[in-house]
Amino acid sequence: MAAGQEIFVAETGDGPPVLLLHGGGPGASGVSNYARNIGELAKEYRVIVPDMPGYGRSTKGIDVADPFGSVADSIRGLLDRLGLDKAHLVGNSLGGACALRIALDTPDRVDRMLLMGPGGIGASRALPTPGLNSLLNYYTGDGPSRLKLEKFIRNYLVFNAADVPDSVIDLRYQDSIAPEVVAAPPLRRPKSLRALWKMDFTRDARLPVPTLVLWGAADKVNRPSGGRMLADRMPDCDLYMVANTGHWVQFERADLFNRLCADFLAGRR
Repeated sequence: MAAGQEIFVAETGDGPPVLLLHGGGPGASGVSNYARNIGELAKEYRVIVPDMPGYGRSTKGIDVADPFGSVADSIRGLLDRLGLDKAHLVGNSLGGACALRIALDTPDRVDRMLLMGPGGIGASRALPTPGLNSLLNYYTGDGPSRLKLEKFIRNYLVFNAADVPDSVIDLRYQDSIAPEVVAAPPLRRPKSLRALWKMDFTRDARLPVPTLVLWGAADKVNRPSGGRMLADRMPDCDLYMVANTGHWVQFERADLFNRLCADFLAGRR
């Protein structure tokens, strides 16, 4: 239990603690999103991989009026439950927004932070991208289907559609149609300007936390221009634009990601 919720956690390795926070697409979960990274990072770190609230084997249902704040509170509660005063945070998409929110609210809990195409950057300054629309439309209209999920993953999530095995789509589809998830999808369109405002960290992201931002240059979910926004605002932020890569840097460019992540978190940059 963490912050009153059941949070499923996978853990391996020894060393400084690192939380890997997954994205918010339909059927996402911690271990599946970081399948190509956990083993390598565990050679040097204590790797902690939660299913965030609303996903995988964790409690379903989050505060849709403040989704980023809701998941951040839960992950901060997980740090408390694990007895960790501070940890490295690694976050992709929704996980990146969660990491940012934790760092904004409680910077003393974050050692170093690595973000891959995080949500919450420029959210109130432009219309949603086609990829984000595909994600948000998954549970609307005629409801979820394997075809809708495959289109989202192959057309919008990655640069090279052939890089994603059918087995990944099959597993995510089954997780995405769990009755409790269909009844309360974790990510939905903001229903008010106030809710949208809460989901945009661009104005507040002047953080002293050492940060590395990796952004796929061909990201169709969150605009790559968000990387420059963060680098311009954060005093200790490196930006690495990854060529021929979409929204899923840690999956599409696993070797590069694993090397950069391990070196950055250890201060070898």
